Amino acid sequence: MCIAIPAKVININGDYAFVDIMGVESSINIQLIEKVNVGDYVLVHAGCGIQKIDINYFNYLQEVLKETLKSED
Repeated sequence: MCIAIPAKVININGDYAFVDIMGVESSINIQLIEKVNVGDYVLVHAGCGIQKIDINYFNYLQEVLKETLKSED
């Protein structure tokens, strides 16, 4: 199964962005997404940003992931 994780872009340096993924900062490649800006929300898979998403979908996905992780305990 493949999964994409929602992230918020906090800094951009060329083809790479630093993102916040549920409180964890990570560097991702953003070459697959057009016109990424600081503050945008993106889906991340295998270290690459694959799609911009809106704030509502970002919040929904974070809640789903939190509930999923909670049920694993």
